[in-house]
Amino acid sequence: MSIISAALRPDTQPTAASDPRLSRDASDSYWRSLYFFNGYRFIVALLLLSITAIFGRQITFGSTEFELFVYISGAYVMFSMLCFLAIASRRHFHLQLGVQVGADIVFIVVLMFASGGISSGLGLLLLSGLAAAGLISRGRLTLFYAALASIAVLIEHTTQVLFYYGQTTQYVQAGLLSIGYFTTAWVAHTLAKYLVATEQLVAQREIDLASMSEVSELVIQDMQDGVLVVDEHGLIRQHNARAEEMLGTLREQRREQYLKNYAPALAHRLEEWRKNPVAGFNPMSTVVQNNKISARFVPVGRSRNVGAVIFLEDLTRVQVQARQMKLAALGRLTANIAHEIRNPLSAISHATELLQEEPALNETVARLLTIIHENAKRLDRMVNDVLKLNRGERAHREVFKVGDYLKTFAEQFCQIEKVPQSLIVLELAADPEVSFDHSHLNQVMWNLCRNALRHCRRLEASIRIAVDVIGSGGVVKLDVVDDGPGVPPALRNQLFEPFFTTVGSGTGLGLYIAREVCEANDAKLEFIETPAGAQFTVLCQGVARR
Repeated sequence: MSIISAALRPDTQPTAASDPRLSRDASDSYWRSLYFFNGYRFIVALLLLSITAIFGRQITFGSTEFELFVYISGAYVMFSMLCFLAIASRRHFHLQLGVQVGADIVFIVVLMFASGGISSGLGLLLLSGLAAAGLISRGRLTLFYAALASIAVLIEHTTQVLFYYGQTTQYVQAGLLSIGYFTTAWVAHTLAKYLVATEQLVAQREIDLASMSEVSELVIQDMQDGVLVVDEHGLIRQHNARAEEMLGTLREQRREQYLKNYAPALAHRLEEWRKNPVAGFNPMSTVVQNNKISARFVPVGRSRNVGAVIFLEDLTRVQVQARQMKLAALGRLTANIAHEIRNPLSAISHATELLQEEPALNETVARLLTIIHENAKRLDRMVNDVLKLNRGERAHREVFKVGDYLKTFAEQFCQIEKVPQSLIVLELAADPEVSFDHSHLNQVMWNLCRNALRHCRRLEASIRIAVDVIGSGGVVKLDVVDDGPGVPPALRNQLFEPFFTTVGSGTGLGLYIAREVCEANDAKLEFIETPAGAQFTVLCQGVARR
C-alpha cells in the first residue's frame, strides 16, 4: 500500500554510487563527510601547535628543528581553515580530497622530520587520515594514497640517515609503518566496496519501493470499495476517492485529519476492534452513516496497534447486486413456468367462455363460471407481466411536452376507469420537454394512477399530478399524490419488491416493473413520505429548449 511504502521510503538524496553525474559534484553526504574529515585535521593541527606553545622544547615534538615544527604546525592550521572555505564552494570534490590527503602526508612527514623522524610517532597520524580518505572516496585512490605516504616516510628516514644522525636499523620501523599504511588502505578499500554495494542496493530498493508505491496508489484509487489507511494515532495517511464519496470530502491538509474527527462512528469501531484482538470479527456488524456502509479492518503488519487498513463497502450496492442476481434467477424460473402455464390457461378460459354460452345454466353454475373466468383472466395478466418483465424491452425515447401528454392521459384515464374528470387535478408549475419512451411513461402513469384510485377517497381532487423543474440541471419532477390512508411504515421498504401486494387481485409486479421501466429511460421512481396520503415521484432528465 502506498502509505506503507511512503513511510518506509528513505528520505535521502542520491549517492555518487547510484548516480554517475556525482563524479564531478558529489552529493551532500559526501561533502558532509569531507567537512568532518577537515574538522579532524584542524583539531589535530591546532593540538600540535598548542602543545608546542605550552611545553616548548620540553617534549619530543620539534626536538630536531623546533622553529620548523612551529611554522609547519601553524601552516597546517591555516591550511585546514582554507579547506573549510574550499569545501563550502561544493566544487571538484575528488580534486579537493586528493589535495587535502596529499597535504596531510607532506605536513605530517615534515613534522616527523622536525621531531626526530620515525621515533617521534607522528607517522601514526596518517593511519586515521588514510582510513578516512578511503571511506570518503568510496575506495577510490586509497592504495595510491598509502603508496605516497610510504614513499614520503621512507624518503624522510633516508634523509635522516644521510644528513643527520638517523639509524639504519629504524628502516624496519619505517617498513612496518608502511605496511600499516597499506593495511589500513586495503581495509578502507574493502569497506568502501561494501558501502558502495550497499548504497546501490538501497538506491535500487528505493526505486522499487517508489514503483510499488505508485502501483499500489493506482490500485487503491481504482478500487470500487472505499479505502482508508490509518496509523496507530488514528491519523489518516491514505484514502481514495471512493472513501470520500461515502464519508464526505477530506480537508486539503490530510496529514492533520484524524479519523475521530472525520468519521467518529468508524473511529469508535476501530478502537473496539483493536481492544479485542482474540475474538472473531464480523465485518458486516460495523455499519456507519445511516446503515449504508460496512467497514472491514485489516492490520498493517502483525500488530493491530501499529495501523490498520479500513475497507468501506456500500451495502446499498451489495443489496442491489444481490437483488439483481436473485431476480435474474427468479426471472428465468418464472419465464419457463409462465410459458408452461399459458397453454392450459388459454384452454380453461376458452372452455369457460363456451360453457357460459349454454342456454340452460342455473344461477349457481353461472356464478361459478364467472369466478373461473375472472381468475383465469387474472392469471393471464400475471403471466403477461412476468413475460414482459423477463423480456426487458429497450426504451425508444421520444421528446414531447409533459403538459400536453398529461392532459390527454387524464382524460383517457377518467373515461376508461369511469370516474369524473374532477377527480384528477393537474398542477403544472412548468411545462418542460422530456426524453422518455412514450409507451413506457404511459405504463408508469397508469400503474401509479390506478394505485392512487384504489386507495383514495374518490372525491374532487383526490388525485393530484404535479410537474416542476428542479434546479438548473433541468431535472423534471413528476408527482402522483392521493388523499388516501398512505402506506404503513412497515411496508414502505417492500413497495418495489416483485410479487409484493396488499390487494388480493393484484400481481405484485406493478411498481417493480414501473421502476425498471424508469431506469431503462435513465429516470428514477421513488416513494416520498408525506404526513397524509401517498406520493410517488418520477425524476427524469428534461430537454433544454433551443
